[in-house]
Amino acid sequence: MLDYWLLGLAMMLVIEGMMPFVLPELWREAFRKLVTLSDGQLRFVGFSAMLAGLLLLYWIK
Repeated sequence: MLDYWLLGLAMMLVIEGMMPFVLPELWREAFRKLVTLSDGQLRFVGFSAMLAGLLLLYWIK
């Protein structure tokens, strides 16, 4: 079971690192825009990301 968690963590780190590596200016601008969002908007973005991840996990399994 631990192997799956570590595999998931490794994949997340690779995917998260692709954007700043490939398009650093776009990544920086995206973070500038995220900082200006209200708490509610930021929570919605986080909730949407979690929901998309859960749906992807459900679809894969």
